[in-house]
Amino acid sequence: MNWREFRQVGHWPTLLSAFLYFDVSFMAWVVLGPLALYLSQELGLSIEEKFGIVAIPILAGAAFRIPMGMLADHIGPKRAGQLGQLVVIAGLVYAWLYGLHSKLEVEVLGLILGVAGASFAVALPQVSRWYPPQFQGMVMGIAGAGNMGVVLDSMLVPWLAETYGWQSVFGFLLLPLIVVLVLYTAFAKDAPGQRAPVTLANYRAVLQDVDTWWFMFFYSITFGGFVGLGSALPLYFTHWYHASGVAAGMMVALVVFAGSMFRPVGGWLADRFGGLKTLQALFVIVALCYVSIAYLPQGPAPAVGAVSAAKVSGWELSQLPLVAWGAVLVFFIGAMALGMGNGSVFQLVPLRFRHEIGVITGLVGAAGGVGGFFLAKTLGWSKGMTGGFAAGFWLFAALAVVGLLGLLMVKTRWRTTWGAASGARV
Repeated sequence: MNWREFRQVGHWPTLLSAFLYFDVSFMAWVVLGPLALYLSQELGLSIEEKFGIVAIPILAGAAFRIPMGMLADHIGPKRAGQLGQLVVIAGLVYAWLYGLHSKLEVEVLGLILGVAGASFAVALPQVSRWYPPQFQGMVMGIAGAGNMGVVLDSMLVPWLAETYGWQSVFGFLLLPLIVVLVLYTAFAKDAPGQRAPVTLANYRAVLQDVDTWWFMFFYSITFGGFVGLGSALPLYFTHWYHASGVAAGMMVALVVFAGSMFRPVGGWLADRFGGLKTLQALFVIVALCYVSIAYLPQGPAPAVGAVSAAKVSGWELSQLPLVAWGAVLVFFIGAMALGMGNGSVFQLVPLRFRHEIGVITGLVGAAGGVGGFFLAKTLGWSKGMTGGFAAGFWLFAALAVVGLLGLLMVKTRWRTTWGAASGARV
């Protein structure tokens, strides 16, 4: 890629602002993942209910992505982004000041946090419109790498909850959200050119194209796997490997760091070798990782008296059994492939739907959220019904294999039609 040309085109303040907007929004979106360890203690939730509350923001984010995408096309991405940030900030202010005293209140907050998840449908089209086709993989990868907010959640939320109480976490989270809102307001700009207002008819038209459904399915595997694991793994590590809340958070941070940081790499590889070829290799890696995790045994519980006095007690990071670190390694590789898969999918999407980028981003992003919801829920059902998580991981390994078969089915048609006309590698 020509880095000199990349620096000369587009609008880097908007790219940076969109990255930060997506980053802090992602932090808010998945905060119930690590926080569920502490909320469930106070509310007395079952294992299925624990996985349920972490899945609600994911599903809500999927549902809100389409209306947020439509709003961005009507009033502009910048105004839509500002409005979305204000809604999330208001919800967090309430939770910080008044607390959450029932499962219903947690679920309502989860719905509000879904607006943060819908930032995807605003931030990515906003930067995509600034850059030409040959840079779409890299640009969408950089903007999408804002999902590293889940890394910060995993590292900081358990420690803050242990030190200051879980309710204070919402107050701390408000600080970066307010700062980024100010920066986004000051530096982000909408791309020049007239926007065509999007209606439901536009969504119906795009949904009638079979390629839309393929992109939605592929992204439900890659992004769904990433966000689903980011939300569910704190519970998985505490229940399956008996890690303390803080230790589980650090384990998740290592895993999701791979998915976040390698998303731009996936976009770069797709720009260089083609998104189809890159995705095929990545789906193989994802399927193998899920199968490997399904066969890993449960870790030993610490002996009575060896448990720390933490609010969510268990093995400390330095005490974790070897099998737990083996799981972290496999998840790390799998998350790396999922993250690169996200970047690869969004190298292809703007090439196929250049003039419908707002519509397609909302649809594909929604499918990713639905995939994450079902991964988290499936792991909860698996643990509740079978006593283990293997069935859930087998199911998602099978989906990755189906995704690979789907790529083999469409690759010739894509490369000889719109791929050939795009001027980029497909």
